[in-house]
Amino acid sequence: MTDRIGVIGLGRMGRPMAINMQKKGFAVTGHDLNPASIAALVAAGGRAGGSIEAVVAEADVVFTMLPNSNDVAQVILERVLPATRPGQLVVDMSTIDPLVTDRIAQALAKAGIAFADAPVGRLAQHADAGQSLFMVGAAPGDLARLRPMLEAMGTTIHHCGGPGTGIRMKVVNNYLAIALAQLNAETLTLAQRFGLDLGMAIEVINGTTATNGHLKTNFPNKVLKGDISPGFQIDLAHKDLGLALAAASELKVPLSMGTAARECLQIARSRGYGGKDFSGLLDAWCDLAGVTPPRLPAADMEKAAEAAMAGQ
Repeated sequence: MTDRIGVIGLGRMGRPMAINMQKKGFAVTGHDLNPASIAALVAAGGRAGGSIEAVVAEADVVFTMLPNSNDVAQVILERVLPATRPGQLVVDMSTIDPLVTDRIAQALAKAGIAFADAPVGRLAQHADAGQSLFMVGAAPGDLARLRPMLEAMGTTIHHCGGPGTGIRMKVVNNYLAIALAQLNAETLTLAQRFGLDLGMAIEVINGTTATNGHLKTNFPNKVLKGDISPGFQIDLAHKDLGLALAAASELKVPLSMGTAARECLQIARSRGYGGKDFSGLLDAWCDLAGVTPPRLPAADMEKAAEAAMAGQ
């Protein structure tokens, strides 16, 4: 018998992942504060859960994809946990404080409920296409149960260890990804001030060890074509850097570059860019420098798209 799925949190990442599971043959019930997100799941054949408790009652495996540590702790400990029954598996896919993940894992284990943390790598466009990457912290048996669902949502699954290791891997990954986005913003602002051809600058960078995934995928698909609608908001990127810095402080690990990057994101937020895609750091930095934000011509956009596909 196939596990029935519940998804709590149908935001920019949770919604397409729930829809992909539904399309791949799972029975998915979802809940979100935004009625439009629930309607999108229902249009794809899923069911609307009238409450968090209703979702838990109908599901064998419950996924949460929520914005921050407080939301996850409140939803799972105060609403999901009291409604659980033996045999269920709770999976948190949010990016939160690892110590909160530990607290949730311990509370569920005490109640006899299995738990896995499976935060998501890659971008919103990958979630749309069912090409996400997952960093999973779970007991081997729970991962085996979870794997078909992850395969319905993505292409790559990394088993990082027991519960709590997935979120720690995600904090490490996002630390570098977000700091690189800020470096890209400053780099392209400087190139624009120099008056360099943008397409040529990106081609040169992508042909050297300076290359990175943002310049190959995210920037050409978002800010460099004039789209800074949120896939991953600067506000959330700022939050994620804060998670890394807090964890590093606790462990007495210096993260000087990350501290600087987080302050740069704070500057972007102070200038009204917090709700924009984190590739929009480029526009924020051009705004700060008094430089016209660069955009790739259509021909260069096609070349960048081809390079991105070749690099995946």
